[in-house]
Amino acid sequence: MKAKDRRVQELRDTITELSPTEAYGLQQNGATLIDVRDNEEVAQGSPIGALRLGRSFLELKIEDQIPDTDQTLLIMCASGTRSLFAADGLQRMGYSDVRSVSGGFSRWKTEAQPFETPRMLDATARERYARHLSIPDIGDKGQLKLLDSKVLLIGAGGLGSPSAYYLAAAGVGTLGIIDDDVVDRSNLQRQILHTEDRIGMPKVESARIALEALNPDVKIIAHQTRIDSSNVEKLFSDYDVIVDGSDNLPTRYLINDACVKLKKPNVHAAVYRFEGQITVFWPNYQGGVRGSCYRCMFPEPPPPELAPSCAEAGVLGVMPGIFGLLQAVETIKILLGIGTPLVGRMLHYDALSGEFIEMRAKANPSCHYCSDGVEFPGYEDYAQVCSSTPPPADK
Repeated sequence: MKAKDRRVQELRDTITELSPTEAYGLQQNGATLIDVRDNEEVAQGSPIGALRLGRSFLELKIEDQIPDTDQTLLIMCASGTRSLFAADGLQRMGYSDVRSVSGGFSRWKTEAQPFETPRMLDATARERYARHLSIPDIGDKGQLKLLDSKVLLIGAGGLGSPSAYYLAAAGVGTLGIIDDDVVDRSNLQRQILHTEDRIGMPKVESARIALEALNPDVKIIAHQTRIDSSNVEKLFSDYDVIVDGSDNLPTRYLINDACVKLKKPNVHAAVYRFEGQITVFWPNYQGGVRGSCYRCMFPEPPPPELAPSCAEAGVLGVMPGIFGLLQAVETIKILLGIGTPLVGRMLHYDALSGEFIEMRAKANPSCHYCSDGVEFPGYEDYAQVCSSTPPPADK
C-alpha cells in the first residue's frame, strides 16, 4: 500500500465521515459546511450556504471566519479525500468537532442536495484585487459587492480626482462624474486626473480617459452638466453613495437636500489653504448614531467674506489629495458595511501643525430638512443668495 493510501486510511479511522444528506441536515441545524475545493471547481457549483475556503489557505483563514473552535465543521471537497486532510489540519488547530463529507461534491449532487453556481471573480480580477481578497473584511464577497456598486462624484476637480482614482482602482463597478467645466492649466497643480495635453477638454472626458486606462472594467458615466433642482433627483437616484467634491455653496445645499430626500449618504469634504475637513452627512444612518445633514451645521449660507474662493485664498496642492482619499475610504466603508463611517463626526486636519482633530457633527433637532417627522420642504434656489459669495472649496 502506498504511503498516501495508508495515510488516508489512518484519517478515516480517526475522522468522522458522513453522507451529504446527513451533512445537509446538520447544516440546516447550524453546522458550518466548508467547501475546500479550488475556485475553478467551485465555479462549477457549490452547496448553498457553504463557506468557500480553498484548501491552500484553509488553516490561515479559518480563524477569521470561524473563531469558535467548538463550532461543528463539515468539510467537503470533490470526492472526499482532500476533505480528510483538511479536517485533520483543523483538528490539529484545536477545532473539536470536524467531520468529512464522504464522496464530496460529486456525491452531493448524486443525492440531489441543493447547490448553486456562485458568481466568481475571473482570473484577471483575482490578480487585480488580490490584496483585497486577502482581507477578511472584504474577500471575494466584498469585492463582488464593490463591483456591483454605483458611486456618483460631484466634481472632477481637486477632491474628485483622487476619490475617483482610488474608487476605480478598488473596483467600484460604476462611477458617475458630474462636472460642466473644462481642464485649465491652473487645475494641474492638484487635479491629478488631468494632464497638460488635455487642457481645454471637458473634465468628465479627461476623467474618463484616465480612469478607463487605470481599470477598464469600471464603467464611467460622464455627466457634462451642472446639477440643479430640475435634474438632481434623476441624476442621484441610480447611485448608492454621493461624494461631494463641489466648489460652490448653491451646489452644496442642493446636494444636501437631494441626499436627505433620497436617503443617500453624502460623503462631504472641503479644503482651504493648509487645512481641510471631512464628514458623512447621513440622517437615516442605521448604525446607532443619529446622523446630521449639511443644514444642521449651516442652516444659511455664510457671508461672502467668510467663504473665500480657492483662487483668492489659495490651497496647497496636496490638501485635496488627502481629503479626496479620505472620501474614497469612507465611501468604500459604506459600500461594504464595515467599520464606523464618519457619521455624526467631522475630521479636521491642519497640515502646518500636523494634527488631526475629531469634532462632533450633531444633528440639529430643529433642522427643517432632516429632523424626525419633518416633511421635506422642497428645494431652494440659493444661486441668487450666494451669487456674490466666491466658491469656498477647490475647483
